[in-house]
Amino acid sequence: MGLFRRAKPLHERLADEGGLVEHRPGPLFTGMIPEAGIHGVPRERQYDAVATADAPDAQGQTATFVGLADGSLLVEEGEGDLTPLADAIEQEVTRPYRATAVRRGGAQWAVAAQRLRVVELPEPGGDEVELVRNGDERVLVVDGERSFGTFPELERLTDGDSVIRASRLDGTLWEVRIDPL
Repeated sequence: MGLFRRAKPLHERLADEGGLVEHRPGPLFTGMIPEAGIHGVPRERQYDAVATADAPDAQGQTATFVGLADGSLLVEEGEGDLTPLADAIEQEVTRPYRATAVRRGGAQWAVAAQRLRVVELPEPGGDEVELVRNGDERVLVVDGERSFGTFPELERLTDGDSVIRASRLDGTLWEVRIDPL
């Protein structure tokens, strides 16, 4: 601070003295820290396995694919031959899985995968299905629109109250996630 400078400019000091400025207290600490990244707050694990691989025939900077139990790959993003990436991650995780790969330079790729539950389901009339099972009550949502009835094939996948989400992978193959209530 300079020799002849005030701590606050004159107009701010006069506004404070005249009661024209509200003094807001800082946010009240509730004891909960909602954000990860603060020391001591763990993050949920995003991937089941991570590996590196050389894939000289893979193109682009990123790739996303699903490895199915029958040995086939469903490529969602990326071009070229992704089988070296699949081979590398399959040393760490069993099929079925969803993998994300990022080029690290040249032919070097980093691959991360998480296990999936894949089932065959009949056509529900959409690509995204959510079934909430709570006691005797059922709520079915297909592509964001509530539908009447239920989806018995999804109900058979769980016992008890739960939320079942299914996303179409290809044809009659669906990725299913079950969260208990």
